[in-house]
Amino acid sequence: MEQEYFISTEKNLLNVNAIKTFIADEYWGDGRTLEDVEKTIKNSYCFGIYTSDKEQIGFGRIVTDYIYFGYFMDVIIFEKFQGKGYGKILVEHMLKDDVIKNLKTIALKTKDAQGLYERYGFKTIGDSPLWMSIDKQKLD
Repeated sequence: MEQEYFISTEKNLLNVNAIKTFIADEYWGDGRTLEDVEKTIKNSYCFGIYTSDKEQIGFGRIVTDYIYFGYFMDVIIFEKFQGKGYGKILVEHMLKDDVIKNLKTIALKTKDAQGLYERYGFKTIGDSPLWMSIDKQKLD
């Protein structure tokens, strides 16, 4: 894929209305208002992926303490851009980010994207069908 996109953590570039509309239609986003989405963005470390013309392709956010733990949430690619590899690009970029790559544990919940996340080192937690993590914390 040619570099026809860019990824930014600048929240002012995010299309909050489009994010809310997309998330509201997903199984995990039932009932979220625009105000809810605005507040989650304000209180999270966010990534937007955009075309070279600044049209938003997708979004992902991480709730984190910036040292030990991060929780991947709302990783989405807008419908017209799906199937073009942007989800993989976004997840890979998020995991290589200077803040995120040093976290001891990164967790997420997914009902239907285990295959995507497994390729980046996420493993199922216990016998949960939803929870996955990358755990680099040494316990000895």
